[in-house]
Amino acid sequence: MKCPFCGHLKDKVVDSRETQESQAIRRRRECLECSRRFTTYEKLEDVPVMVIKKDGRRELFDRKKLLDGMLTACEKRSVPLQRLEMICDEVEGLAQDRQEREIATTEIGELVVERLRDLDDVAYVRFASVYRQFKDINAFMSELKALLDDPS
Repeated sequence: MKCPFCGHLKDKVVDSRETQESQAIRRRRECLECSRRFTTYEKLEDVPVMVIKKDGRRELFDRKKLLDGMLTACEKRSVPLQRLEMICDEVEGLAQDRQEREIATTEIGELVVERLRDLDDVAYVRFASVYRQFKDINAFMSELKALLDDPS
């Protein structure tokens, strides 16, 4: 680490702690040449997750798009925003924890559908109808029947 005051390349760490959000480590350093102190922050570099669209295009995972889709499905429903944000956190975490850095939109959709089903039946059906792209009314009715027959 280069001292910002004298440019010397040797220092010692005096104090080290996580930031409040636990997103970085704050280190107080002291230059071994001029004895002045300075602060550095260490943060893991995020490796982006790419989403494979249905047409084969790839784009960066966008948490806002995911949340917007769920908000649309939950429109005029009594679903707390905090629960939707928790679903976003969970899905984003699962996508980032994967060894491969790409995930298909259909896989993301299924992860969300599973969680919405436990949260709100109407939101689940709305979201599923977009992600599963029912080919006709019979496919849609079959999904509704399965929902009604499910004892959970």
